Amino acid sequence: MFDIQINGKSVQLDVDGDTPLLWALRDTARLTGTKYGCGIGLCGACTVHLDGEPVRSCITPVSAVVGKKIVTIEGVGGARVAQAVVDAWRRLDVVQCGYCQSGQIMSAVALLSRNPAPTDHDIDDAMGGNICRCATYVRIRAAIHEAARALG
Repeated sequence: MFDIQINGKSVQLDVDGDTPLLWALRDTARLTGTKYGCGIGLCGACTVHLDGEPVRSCITPVSAVVGKKIVTIEGVGGARVAQAVVDAWRRLDVVQCGYCQSGQIMSAVALLSRNPAPTDHDIDDAMGGNICRCATYVRIRAAIHEAARALG
């Protein structure tokens, strides 16, 4: 049994310590906004924040998150940066199929939280681990720039 902080709440998860956080979130905590993509940490669909940093939950064992704060796509809303990102995503109609978007948004929020005025290079570096099969990369970059302007 693991007592972990998810979206500001203490949650007890009855899982093995080596269970990937992704499956504990989806199957045990019933937070299904975080998506399964590749299972090896390469696509970014499973991105969550761990103490404010983006991590791939598909390769992060539950035992590694004890005592840390986890934020999923369900809990990221409301914060000023998160709201700016979500608003920009909507205004620029970033989403096509939407499958990767929770991971994309989590990475974008993490980027803007530490760098409120990113360059294209900064965005490419921060978002490089998030794959979009619909190839909306140009709109994703534009939305991050728009969110940064809104925060400025």
